[in-house]
Amino acid sequence: MEPEDVDTPPVWAPGKVAELLGVSPVTLRSWSARYGIGPPVRGAGRHRRYSDADVRRLQHMRRLVARGIPVREAAATAFGGPSAERPEFPAARRVRELAEAADDLRSASIAGLLDETLSTLGPAAAWTDVLAPVLRGLGDRWQSGDLCFASEWTLTTEISLALERFSRRFPEAVPGRPVLLACCPAERHSLPMEALRATLAEAGVPVAYLGQLVPAETVADLAERLDPVLVLLWSLAPPTADDLLAARVRDLGRAVGTAGPGWERLGDRGFPRVNDLPSAVRLAVEHARA
Repeated sequence: MEPEDVDTPPVWAPGKVAELLGVSPVTLRSWSARYGIGPPVRGAGRHRRYSDADVRRLQHMRRLVARGIPVREAAATAFGGPSAERPEFPAARRVRELAEAADDLRSASIAGLLDETLSTLGPAAAWTDVLAPVLRGLGDRWQSGDLCFASEWTLTTEISLALERFSRRFPEAVPGRPVLLACCPAERHSLPMEALRATLAEAGVPVAYLGQLVPAETVADLAERLDPVLVLLWSLAPPTADDLLAARVRDLGRAVGTAGPGWERLGDRGFPRVNDLPSAVRLAVEHARA
């Protein structure tokens, strides 16, 4: 099931939308007349105006057409709502499309691809099969001397925003004690925890996410005040793994888990350790439903 879009007031003029999509205004009017897509109402001055959600759907439709889907079927898929049948595309193709859009710094295209991928696959499969491979590919390029900083920054920024949009589709006030997700204080790479947050939100698990570079004092204070069923601390690399913080939170009487490869060199400190999204989801669900 795809939850209802969080929409904004219609502000896009048809000419601007046509320019963004790379089609003529005549084509845009033809789509509206033939397939009943686009804004049903007119704004001030009796001019049609498109919302952000309309534009995202039209971008989705354009990508489907580019993939060989007939225009009528593409329109039905993009605008048909949760019950519309979605064409399936191999994960490798999604990876390639995202990588190409990142290389060209096409933020709007990246955002549309990410929204489509998250809605179609869900956050867990999207992360494992598409997003993580794209990010690994950029990392491999860094290692080989390709300084693709702009592409990486553009992609990671849009992934974070897309995961936030996806998470907002689900109720924030889920009954029960939350799972508290926190990056270790010095950890700057937060996307795996953001993917976990979206996955737990979709599953209906109460979750609180603190973000990156949160001081240890604040993490400990929130761990005490929010009364979480589990505090999961993320570290990508050994220098950021904060075992003193983990021990401090445990001394508060909270269950603590460690996530990420940064904890591996510390050995067994008595905390359950996970190093992939499915394992982290299982650990969180076990505590939430105990």
